Amino acid sequence: MTRRRTYTVLALCLALVAGGVVAGVWWTHRWKGAVTVLGNWTGGDRDRFRTQVLDPFEREHRIRVIYQGSSAESQVLAADVEAGTPPDVVIMPGPGELAAYAAADRLKPLDGLFDPDDYADMWAPRVAGGVHWVPVKADLKSMVWHPGALAEDDVARIARNPREWCLAMESGATSGWPGTDWVEDVLLQQAGWEVYQKWATGDLSWTDPRVREAWTTWGDLVGAGDVRRVGPALRAGFQDPWGGPEAACDDERLEHQATFVRDGEHWTAARGQYVHSRTVVPGARAGAPAWEVSADLAAMLRDTPEARALIRHLADPATAQLGFTANRSVPGGAYDDDRTTTRIDATLRGRGTMRCWDASDAMPPAMRDAFHRAVLRYLAEPRQLGEQLAVLDRVRNRQTIPWLPPVCGSG
Repeated sequence: MTRRRTYTVLALCLALVAGGVVAGVWWTHRWKGAVTVLGNWTGGDRDRFRTQVLDPFEREHRIRVIYQGSSAESQVLAADVEAGTPPDVVIMPGPGELAAYAAADRLKPLDGLFDPDDYADMWAPRVAGGVHWVPVKADLKSMVWHPGALAEDDVARIARNPREWCLAMESGATSGWPGTDWVEDVLLQQAGWEVYQKWATGDLSWTDPRVREAWTTWGDLVGAGDVRRVGPALRAGFQDPWGGPEAACDDERLEHQATFVRDGEHWTAARGQYVHSRTVVPGARAGAPAWEVSADLAAMLRDTPEARALIRHLADPATAQLGFTANRSVPGGAYDDDRTTTRIDATLRGRGTMRCWDASDAMPPAMRDAFHRAVLRYLAEPRQLGEQLAVLDRVRNRQTIPWLPPVCGSG
């Protein structure tokens, strides 16, 4: 036998063995089926989702979960849908893009798969004739984090100094969203939730003086146009602006960011606490506070028994929580019993609290993406704000897909 034939036979044997191993794995687990999932969680977030949520589902239902995580989730999903090979289930941050897919009849209704009374209406509204998504993980925004050693009374005082703000805009295909969070929140605190809702649902011009004031207020707070600050801020990743080769933050004491940062290395070491953002926003309204919120939402693109089982599992109050939840049937004991956690949970799930979707997450995808780009340009060149707002208004007027229904609620 020649050496080439020997290698060929060996390769065939190895292929047969590998195939047997795969078949053996499937037989050992006695899988009843499989479900494909697309999400934006990668790295440690993906691992926690796998360990805490998906592995228990697989053990209980004998359904294999094939998960794909991507920081360019929107682009991956659009390509898969166009090719006719969408995932069974998608988990996306925010409802705007999902509302567009629902309007195009791409999403399957989730009616009957979970109890909508477990959620305030804003979290799981009826869109395109049915409920098309369910929150998997919720985050509270409108928060300014500060070291625990810094008195709350001092936060507003030092907030007027741009050098006190940690600022990081880089997020791959979605770079800029920490800046859109800022502009949205300033508008919410200065103009109130009614004006915010008109703007977030496409009924208020980007050139409105109240919208423009929100931009300039943010720019003044963080030092827009200051090349010493803007360059590092544009390059630094939002997940860890305090470390790594592109670190933008060092001794800054304030950060405008959502609940997820409290578990990061920096704010854990600093024993981070938070105040409501209206504490630092010039011209903020008095009265009951309004909060921005966001969530990762699960939707179904292919109606299969396996996909339905996974949606039920994700909405089940007994399923492990990856962070905070909007599900009112999840017992309070699901979280660590500390004061900060209790405050955040009460704000996300309590009745009578005004909560508004992160506006960019609620906007049609083209509007959202233009908003992301505009904040990056504004940071670098604030004198061109008028031109940027005019561009954004043209994008608003070109939208043909339905905007999300009301984005605020206190139920």
